[in-house]
Amino acid sequence: MPLQRSRKFRVALIQMSCSVDPNENVEKAVWRIREAAAQGGQIVCLQELFRSQYFCREENAELFALAESIPGPTTETLCRLAAELHIVIVASIFERRAAGLYHNTAVVIGTRGEIHGLYRKMHIPDDPLYYEKFYFAPGDLGFQKFDTSFGPIGVLVCWDQWYPEAARITAMKGAGILFYPTAIGWHPAEKDEVGAAQLDAWRTIQRSHAIANGVYVAAVNRVGLEKGPHDTGIEFWGSSFVADPFGQVIAQASSDNEEILLAECDSARAEEVRRNWPFLRDRRIDAYAPLCSRWLD
Repeated sequence: MPLQRSRKFRVALIQMSCSVDPNENVEKAVWRIREAAAQGGQIVCLQELFRSQYFCREENAELFALAESIPGPTTETLCRLAAELHIVIVASIFERRAAGLYHNTAVVIGTRGEIHGLYRKMHIPDDPLYYEKFYFAPGDLGFQKFDTSFGPIGVLVCWDQWYPEAARITAMKGAGILFYPTAIGWHPAEKDEVGAAQLDAWRTIQRSHAIANGVYVAAVNRVGLEKGPHDTGIEFWGSSFVADPFGQVIAQASSDNEEILLAECDSARAEEVRRNWPFLRDRRIDAYAPLCSRWLD
């Protein structure tokens, strides 16, 4: 039996640094998206919360002013751009859903400038310099697949990337590639001791999602040191990458430069890998009920 008919598409990941001026960051993102489309990118993904610096380094109620509605000014700009360039855009937005209710939300915008849908970040961290529980309510839309002009995609956000359940469910819904908009880096004081291991763990867990589910994985991170007057800062480690369904890294960005990372994906590759590694066939769904417990005492 022949393989599934090849359907190739090109993804582009926008790895960039961010200033304190949201308008400047949006303008830079628009410019980078145009460059990516000119280089053949068809699905363009921006990093987590690209419109601002990573404000969750502190708990500051004034920073809720950075949030905006969806649709809103940023999505309207990106919708016009997607329609003009005939591309799909994945954008991470600080969403103001209602007064006092905010989410870390990824928007998928189609080639006609339409909003395909939203994914609200499900796993919300609370760690030193990552005080996201102060800002974001957990997502309530579940894990989703979005049918785009270039094929079915899934979107998860940053902390979601450590959870195999999130990747599995999104893949089971039919996504052929998982996008992970990300903002992760080193605490400068820890970098020399554990920095290499942290980066390796981040890359390894996401490659494992590609292997276990037979899907492409595309992770896009920011770069640069972001530091305020009251914190030691985070050195974002870039290293955006795309892995194929065998877990092989087919495109890799640097740890410290702004880049547009492009990679070609092919649905036939997923079919080939899944035939040889039929993990989905051999799942024991009758035995997995304990996964719905917090812990097994």
